[in-house]
Amino acid sequence: MTTADAIQIYAVYIKATPEAIWEAITKPEWSQQYGYGGLVDYDLRAGGSFRTRADDAMKEYPGVPDVIVDGEVIESDPPKKLVQTWRMLMDADNVEGFTTLTYEIVQSSRPGVAKLTVTHDLTNAPGLAEMVAGRREPEGAGGGWNEVLSGMKTLLETGQPMVNWG
Repeated sequence: MTTADAIQIYAVYIKATPEAIWEAITKPEWSQQYGYGGLVDYDLRAGGSFRTRADDAMKEYPGVPDVIVDGEVIESDPPKKLVQTWRMLMDADNVEGFTTLTYEIVQSSRPGVAKLTVTHDLTNAPGLAEMVAGRREPEGAGGGWNEVLSGMKTLLETGQPMVNWG
C-alpha cells in the first residue's frame, strides 16, 4: 500500500452551514439518509464511544451485524472538527482494526457554503483502504467516501436523499 492509499483525503463544498454539516455527521436522523445508511451514535467527548448501528433496511440483508462501525472520539470541537477512531465490522472475516478519521468543517469565503474535509488514515488497513477509496465498487461494495460525501451534499442541498435505501 502506498502512502497515498494509507492517508486518504476528500474535500467537498456544500451549500450549508457548518452546523448543518456537523448535524449530518453526528445525528442518526441524518446519517441514515446518505452514504450507506446506518444510525450513528456519538458520545461527543474525548474518550466517548462511536457506533453506527444497522438500520431496518440494512437488517434485511443476511449477516449484517447490529453494530457495523465502531470507534472512539479523540477530539470534538463542534461544528469545526471531529477526530475519532473508526473500525468497519461489516465483514467479520476481514476486520483490520481501528483507523483514524478526521472531519474538518470550515466556512468558505462564499456565502452560505462550507467546506468539509475528511481525512482517513488507513495505515495497516489495506483492504479497508481499497473499499473506502471506492475501488471495490464493481464488486458491489459501493463508492466509498466519494459516495458518502456526495450523498451528504445532495441531502443537505436538496432535502432529498441521493439514493433511497428503504
